[in-house]
Amino acid sequence: MTATWRAARLALGTASALGLARFAYGLLVPAMRQDLRWTLAEAGAISTANGLGYLIGAVATAALVRRCGTAAAFRWGMVVTALALAGTAASDVFAVLLAIRAVAGASGAVVFIAGGVIAARAAARAGSSVPITVYFAGTGLGIVLSGLTVPGLADRWQVAWLGLGAAAGLATLLCWTAAETGEERPGGAVGRARMRPLWRVAVAYFLFAAGYITYITFLSVYLADRHAPVAQVLLTWTMLGAAVVAAPVLWSRPITRWPGTRALALVLGVLAGGAALALLSGSSAVVITSAITYGATFMAVPAAVTAHIHTAVPRADWTATLAAFTMLFATGQTIGPWLGGILAEHTSTAAPLAWTAALCAAAAVLAAAPVRPGPAPRPPTSPELDAEIR
Repeated sequence: MTATWRAARLALGTASALGLARFAYGLLVPAMRQDLRWTLAEAGAISTANGLGYLIGAVATAALVRRCGTAAAFRWGMVVTALALAGTAASDVFAVLLAIRAVAGASGAVVFIAGGVIAARAAARAGSSVPITVYFAGTGLGIVLSGLTVPGLADRWQVAWLGLGAAAGLATLLCWTAAETGEERPGGAVGRARMRPLWRVAVAYFLFAAGYITYITFLSVYLADRHAPVAQVLLTWTMLGAAVVAAPVLWSRPITRWPGTRALALVLGVLAGGAALALLSGSSAVVITSAITYGATFMAVPAAVTAHIHTAVPRADWTATLAAFTMLFATGQTIGPWLGGILAEHTSTAAPLAWTAALCAAAAVLAAAPVRPGPAPRPPTSPELDAEIR
């Protein structure tokens, strides 16, 4: 099995963990909100539960890998994700749905991180970073699949969740043998988190995390409020997912070649502009352009942050610093949808898009500020950098 082909099969993990288990919820918000008589704040709280689960899963992954191995963590994370997706159709009780979405977030984090480690090892053996790029592009595949299927089932949201669970189950079967590593790395020292010299980047990352998730959570609500036809929703979501798949082609060179945080500032600035674009007009062309811009940028932000850490922090402290940044990211994306939902409840359904634009713009300004370099700069050319926790 070639490294690229293995990564393509492992990419079904990111397709399930993020594309289906996290982002597909945004397509179902309008129908679930209407049927279950939710407020926008309650709809946001469901996404917040998923983010909280991701935070818990990210914290637990290291211990789980040490106990069970990377391959087992990935495989059983996929199984739990599929069951949680299907289980979302089993109840209309708000508290139960909160719990199930939290489980999906936790298992999705395990899949995302463990699969990245497996893909990185395959890339290292192949001497190429292509498998890493292929692995993370799987997120877009899940978004495309959701966009092509869920809008037609939105009025029957239970059926849609069962379908998403079935798709994740099939993905589990297809990537099961691709997770075999034949090796496990023993745990070691993780170093010290170097947060003080990177405080501007850390704050920018937190703002991004709190901002980006509200756009994709409430985009379908925004479209429904403007009576967009199903065809427009389908096209918008599909184009967004396709842009995620294409993003590595657009950003890999700036992220790996530009010094400092220039690439991060640019990506955040473009993301903010793309989110704001949808506020200018409700026309399908403008909204689709906004969605494409969003899709082409949001997954590039974690990659740019990871690349900068690898150039600004001594190698011995990479793991601890990345873990600290992951905690910031998970916290931001946990509170973002809830706050965005409250804002929308008291203003309009355009507010979450404005929230994304404002927070990402502020993050871009912070990222553009000079950052003191670390003591051991080096270009992020090693395939292993992309395998770190996003």
